[in-house]
Amino acid sequence: MNKKGFIFDLDGVIVDTAKYHFLAWQKLAKSIGIDFSHEQNEQLKGVSRVKSLEKILAWGNKTISEDKFNALMASKNDDYLSFIAKMNHEEILPDVPKILNYLKTQNQPVSLGSASKNARQILEKVDLLKQFDAIVDGNDVSKAKPDPEVFLIAAKSLNVNPEDCIVFEDSVAGVQAANTANMISIGIGEENVLHEADYVFSNFTEIDTAFIDKLIKR
Repeated sequence: MNKKGFIFDLDGVIVDTAKYHFLAWQKLAKSIGIDFSHEQNEQLKGVSRVKSLEKILAWGNKTISEDKFNALMASKNDDYLSFIAKMNHEEILPDVPKILNYLKTQNQPVSLGSASKNARQILEKVDLLKQFDAIVDGNDVSKAKPDPEVFLIAAKSLNVNPEDCIVFEDSVAGVQAANTANMISIGIGEENVLHEADYVFSNFTEIDTAFIDKLIKR
């Protein structure tokens, strides 16, 4: 049987933590007099915490000291952690376990490839940590998507060549990172947003095992 490497982003692919990021960023923005919308939150998907705060400050035309910047980042993360501390398996997105379980039955190695520094904690909360052969998250990388670093490290962790990897992503930056790494990119979300992906599905309920078999055999 062919051996591929299946790499999953976390936020918006396995669980929907975007809503918690939004609430935490909105609270931060409000504290410094900046309005923050859902549309702006979409632009922060797959973006590091530092880059996200830089974007928010630019939107509000604000300049702050380095100490204030670091304090705000820490505050945002504390708020976010308070939200994810209450997560459980019910927050897993539909049919994600079905695909993960099928990959296990086919002896296909699976890795996480996420910018989140809280990825392990989230996977533990939703009881999915044991489904992954490797975890590569924000603690393991220095370059944010669309740089492919996170996916290249994941491929190496799985002992699979990049061109034999398949990436599931919900962000434009993530899809671009997978493409740059010469991996098959599968967008989870809206086709008009993720049109650079090799395949796009609204969610995992649209992905059947026959499609997974096709990916394994190619």
